[in-house]
Order: sequence, then structure tokens, then C-alpha cells
Amino acid sequence: MVIDFAALLEQKGCLNIIGVMSGTSLDGLDLAYVSFRLEEQWQYELHCTETIAYSEEWVNKLRSLVEQDAAALKSIDEEYTGLLGQCIQQFIATHNVSQVDAVSSHGHTAKHQPEKGMTYQIGNRKELATILGIPVVCDFRKQDVALGGQGAPLVPVGDWELFSDFDACVNFGGFANVTFTHLDSPLAYDVGGFNLVFNRISRRLGKAYDKGGKIARSGTLIPELYSSLEALEYYQLKPPKSLGVEWLEAQVYPLLDTWLETHSEAAVMHTYAKHISNQLARVLSDNNRILCTGGGAYHRVLLDFLKKQLKGNLHLPSVGIIEFKEAIIFGFLGVLRLLGHPNCFASVTGVSTDHCSGEVYFP
Repeated sequence: MVIDFAALLEQKGCLNIIGVMSGTSLDGLDLAYVSFRLEEQWQYELHCTETIAYSEEWVNKLRSLVEQDAAALKSIDEEYTGLLGQCIQQFIATHNVSQVDAVSSHGHTAKHQPEKGMTYQIGNRKELATILGIPVVCDFRKQDVALGGQGAPLVPVGDWELFSDFDACVNFGGFANVTFTHLDSPLAYDVGGFNLVFNRISRRLGKAYDKGGKIARSGTLIPELYSSLEALEYYQLKPPKSLGVEWLEAQVYPLLDTWLETHSEAAVMHTYAKHISNQLARVLSDNNRILCTGGGAYHRVLLDFLKKQLKGNLHLPSVGIIEFKEAIIFGFLGVLRLLGHPNCFASVTGVSTDHCSGEVYFP
């Protein structure tokens, strides 16, 4: 099968894409059915969305990916590709989606160590196109890392093209990351751990996450822990830079675990919320209109801390954008790949030039 997607876009006026995102927070698989059209600038229309929760078995598998050897990862990768196919088919049937030009999927990050020239997302296999009978775009990070880049963050391309009405876009996912859209060229990077950290501590209390930041709000600051977090070396590095679960396990979790031996979960979470809000305020202080998305945008304590430190306004959009912006943008990255347009920015990932990344598989 060979499709001229540029001709298809001209003929139809839009490309209809299912964007698929699985984040490190393990909330589930986010799917968004979106139409993209190019007028004076790119426009999108969001038709329907859904988050399909992972089973407890899959949450445990995905949480342990970083510990697996190559053979185990390959087996999980094959199994996860089948799961992706089932979930996308379920989404299509549930929402009566009839016209899909392509599926564009992030996969799920197993390992991300760009300093070693390595990144691996499971679910980026050609079998997915065969299962669906639809062209699939995936594996967006690999080429950038091979070229010497960070392979992340990738969402800034969509922030730059689709959400440029804002000075900055913050995504509160497993990690908190920021994109600055008012500069001459895009600048974006991971700021620090977010939902991954809060969710890990919440599980000690038998909760999947800290709804609304209520647990963190009930705690008090631990000054010594706050100072130790603020002193982490990553915060002094200049971009391009990105983070993986490996950094949390080496630098952050051991520190938090030490204090959890003598202090309450609420106190540790309160202190971490104060810390990550300060790191965000440091980089956002000169921005006026700030778009907040991702599940962590519902963390009221964090937002309250931020509001007290910033001059600008924090904007929370519709639920569809808060919860599915990354799925929308990965759909958009797929459109750019199908048209042969750059979807990785050198100014963001640190490669020598903008480039067009991602594998395209046909049924």
C-alpha cells in the first residue's frame, strides 16, 4: 500500500488521525480522534476522546519495564502491541469512527537514556498496522537520539504550531515539562518529576493518586528535604535536557524514601509540591499566559503555590485539552511525518538541524 498523504490532504481538506498516548503516570491509554487542516496555520478539530485504563497486571508490567532485560522487553513489546491494537479497535467501535487516514502512536517508554544513545518505546511495531488495517506512524524518538539529540520532549512541535496563543505551555504528566512559544525558536525541556512522584507516595497510603492534592495540602514543609531537592544537579543543567524514570530512581526516590522513614507521606508530598512549584516558577516567571494541561493540572496545591510566585496567568482549558493534549499532539506529529515536514526541532532536542522522525507502517 502506498498513499500520497499530501494529495489526500489537498483532496479532502483535512487528515483524520487517531492520536494515541501512553504516559509514564500509567493512568491508561489516551486516544483522540482529530481532524487536522492547514489554512494560514495548522488547525485541529477534536471529535472524540477516551482513556482506556490499564489492568492491574499491565500497570505492574509497565512499571517494571526499566528493570527488564532485552529478551523480556521484546516479549512484553509484542504483547503490548497486541493490547494497543485491541484498545484502538475498541475506541473505533465505541465512537463509531468511520474515516481514519492513519493512527499515530507514541507507544510506552520502557527506557530513555539519550546520554547513552538509547531510547526504547514498546508498541512501536509494524504488526500494529496489520492488526488495525490502517497506516500507523510511531517510534518518534529513536531517530533523534541516533542523531545525538535528547529524543524528548516531542510535544513542543505541537505546542508551537497549535497552541501559540500562549507564551508557555506546561504539561503536568509523569514529568512536568514546559514549552516556550513566544521566542524566535522553540525552547522546551523537562523540569522535573511530577505525577510519577506523587503517585508513588500515594500508593503507600493505598491510593492510586492524590486527588486534587488533598494529601499534600494536609502536610507541612520539611526544610531539610526541600533544600536537598533544590540542590539536585539536573536543575542547574542548561537545555536541551530531558528526564526518564531512571533519573527518579537514582536521584529522587532514595531521597524521599529516607525522609518517609521518619515523616508522614503528607509532609513529604507537601514538601515535594513546594519544591517542584518553585522549579516551575523559576523558568516561568517572565511569561504572561501559561497553558496548563495533563492530569496534574488538577493538583490544586501545586497550582496555588505557583500562582503565588508568578506574575502571569495560569490558564486551564477544557477537559478535552487538559486530559488529551498529548494524544492530540502525537496525532499531529504523525501528520507532519506523513507529509515529510519536520516534527523534531533542533532547538528543543539538541540535534544539528530540524528533522522529520517516525516510522510509517502500512497494513
